[in-house]
Amino acid sequence: MNDTIRLIQDHRSVREYLPREVSEEMIEEIVRSAQSAATSSFVQAYTVIAVRDPKIKRELAEFSGNRHVETCSVVLVFCADARRMMEAAGAGRRAGELSNTELFIVATVDTALAAENAALAAESMGLGICFVGGIRNQIREVTRLLEIPRFVYPVFALTVGYPAERPEKKPRLPVEAVLHRDRYEPDRDAHIADYDQMVSAYYRARTEGKRTHGWSEYVAQVLQAPRRPFMFDYLREQGFLEDTRGESRQS
Repeated sequence: MNDTIRLIQDHRSVREYLPREVSEEMIEEIVRSAQSAATSSFVQAYTVIAVRDPKIKRELAEFSGNRHVETCSVVLVFCADARRMMEAAGAGRRAGELSNTELFIVATVDTALAAENAALAAESMGLGICFVGGIRNQIREVTRLLEIPRFVYPVFALTVGYPAERPEKKPRLPVEAVLHRDRYEPDRDAHIADYDQMVSAYYRARTEGKRTHGWSEYVAQVLQAPRRPFMFDYLREQGFLEDTRGESRQS
């Protein structure tokens, strides 16, 4: 195992940070690393908003329901951004010709790829990170707070700081359940039973017996009720999920 693989496989989410600032130079190197990620058709459809202002971090923490958004050194908000390329294409280009569903996918994937590079770069510097999808809990409020324009939307945040904890690694699905060969193999779900026991033991140890559920029970709870049902309407408001003629699809 080389150092890069060791770093990747040693990942853990950090939610407790020391009161020590991450330098601007480090932030810029993290973002440069993000920019080295693959990008579909060279469109580079993402923007990173670095938030240090304590008041803005506090509001983001409230909107997301994640306390560590306030206590970390810097919050990097990763946004899928179609606006910049539309501006570069010129005023003669109709917005509807670009703001289709495929562009939404391209921008979202570009953003995710860049963010994972950023996370690895930060961890290689000895920093702790945590992805926060909770900024979509009150996404319109976040959009207003960060003055995010049309054809841009915040996908998630990345909290960054010097770690004050080293949490136990959360067990992942076994490779045998994830890696299929030559075709999709549903019978690989048989590996989930053993994984449920592993996850149950993890939660039992971490919570002193307060949580004992396995992975299957957990995802059943996740799927029980729709999460963020407002996202479809929000994305249309931002200019995404339209057909190539610029006509919004009816829900």
